[in-house]
Amino acid sequence: MRRFIFEFFESILIAIRAVWSNKMRAVLTTLGIIIGIVSVTGMATVTNGIEQGFENDIASLGTDVVYIEKWPWVRGPGTKWWEFINRPNITEDLAEDLNARSRMVQAATSVVSTARSLKTEHQSISSARIMGVQANYGDVHVVDLAEGYFITPFDDQGARNVVVIGSGIADELFPFGNPVGKELKISGNKFRVIAVMTRQGQGAEGSSSEDWTVQIPFNTFKKYFGTRWRDVSVRAKVIGGVALADAKDEIRGVARLSRGLTVGEEDDFEINEQETMRATIEPIKNAIFGIGIGLTALALLVGGIGVMNIMFVTVRERTREIGVRKAVGARRISILMQFLVEAVVICMVGGLIGVGLAFPLSMLIGMVLPASLDLGTVAMAFFICVAIGTVFGLAPAWSAAKAPPIEALRYE
Repeated sequence: MRRFIFEFFESILIAIRAVWSNKMRAVLTTLGIIIGIVSVTGMATVTNGIEQGFENDIASLGTDVVYIEKWPWVRGPGTKWWEFINRPNITEDLAEDLNARSRMVQAATSVVSTARSLKTEHQSISSARIMGVQANYGDVHVVDLAEGYFITPFDDQGARNVVVIGSGIADELFPFGNPVGKELKISGNKFRVIAVMTRQGQGAEGSSSEDWTVQIPFNTFKKYFGTRWRDVSVRAKVIGGVALADAKDEIRGVARLSRGLTVGEEDDFEINEQETMRATIEPIKNAIFGIGIGLTALALLVGGIGVMNIMFVTVRERTREIGVRKAVGARRISILMQFLVEAVVICMVGGLIGVGLAFPLSMLIGMVLPASLDLGTVAMAFFICVAIGTVFGLAPAWSAAKAPPIEALRYE
């Protein structure tokens, strides 16, 4: 074991000296490895970013919250849109019935939304998501405020012109000073800002991020924009410890009773939940990951072939050295280890350069997706380098190890 360790470290030193004496050739040889490693790290960063962004969006839906709505989030094969459009709209009465009759629902609230323009004295937004929410919205969803207070029952019952804005809206309309207490116009109607939501993440104007939403009392929304022709979303939070399937069965029964459905009639509503959205996005995520793996594997294959080619050239150039080493007693395993380690070192050089290029790339990706290059991805990149060096360096190393010493010494 001691002899093996000594020979291993000696092989590393020989490999480093060989790579250093042919720096340009080593870098050109590892060009394919560099491209492959950048592809690996970039793909992993993008995949992690997509997954993290999706999980953040899904988390905002709530694992214990169900959505009673007119339309399903996911339509199965063969379903037609006209099967749903003729359904009567959901109304806020359903939330009241759930709060009164359900034993498995902690709270139910009604939410309705539209897109409208926002304007202050000096700034404007052409289209923002306006949500009409009831005072008990915070009993169903987490309401995290940076400043101010949330909509109260007094605000909702009195249909007051008060508004809670997201941090993105606040930055756009009120770049200087505290927005709380200031006025803005929604489609020409004056509203007073009572709170600013805590920043949730990245987003762009008009996106579905909470940073770019505006919340007003439900009855205020009803007064200005109406709800008769709009789809109201009734959101019900299940009591802790209650199975979601059992709660959905009870909610379905209350909803059918509230909407006057008889035993033989089909449901004219949908009960949507977080897992529905997760099941929909999972195949898309796997497809993106599979395509990325395929492209990355192709780049690494090209890089590995380049390493194998240059290692065969190296073995040919150092044939006399191999003969001398064997003549003085070097074992086959020593020669094999020397060239195998050299192939791994060449791949590690490519890995170092690739990871160095991957860091600024991950920063660029991080400007679009909530992602960063983690240590796990870096470790995976170097493991791939070792694997490629071992697999593609084995054939040249074995040809060097089995070379007859007499013929090697005679080689010119």
